[in-house]
Amino acid sequence: MENVRQYKLEREPQETLAMDPKKFILWLFLVTIIMLFASQSSAYLVRRAEGNWLEFEMPQIFWYSTVVLIMSSVAMQWAYFSAKKDQFQQLKIAISITFVLGLIFLYMQFQGWKELVAMNVYFVGNPSGSFFYVFTGLHGFHIITGLIVLVFALFSAFKLNVHSKNLRRIQISATYWHFLDILWLYLFVFLLTFN
Repeated sequence: MENVRQYKLEREPQETLAMDPKKFILWLFLVTIIMLFASQSSAYLVRRAEGNWLEFEMPQIFWYSTVVLIMSSVAMQWAYFSAKKDQFQQLKIAISITFVLGLIFLYMQFQGWKELVAMNVYFVGNPSGSFFYVFTGLHGFHIITGLIVLVFALFSAFKLNVHSKNLRRIQISATYWHFLDILWLYLFVFLLTFN
């Protein structure tokens, strides 16, 4: 009897904690981005405390670009809900709106940089300006990668490969896009508070 119980214990498959490999890679990537911006935030605060810090008002266009990015997050969530309900036309429209709003955000960020230059705040010069350009530039780079992810999701939507039984691509896209929006809100508040 003991041998039978031992044999049963050895033969029964062990339950494993499984995660989709692509989602796991995404979460590792997000943690890496968090660490990057945490280290930059820390360096910002340390350098600011040393003095010789130029204080300047953030151009108004960064406020507007923040609203645009929030709207893009709403559109991305609409895309996700549409995929869950197999509403393919709405899915395509929502992803397209998210993409266009992402492009508008990038354009507005560039216009904000032009306004900073007009205010004599440059990338090279006082560290406060340098940090501002680095923060917004790094985030802009990640928005570009988010737009690339959206393009793949849009192609999949047009091929009808995104639907209620296959949500992985839209889940990855939505998670990354919402993360980028939250990251921008953090940076925006951080730069407003500590500039």
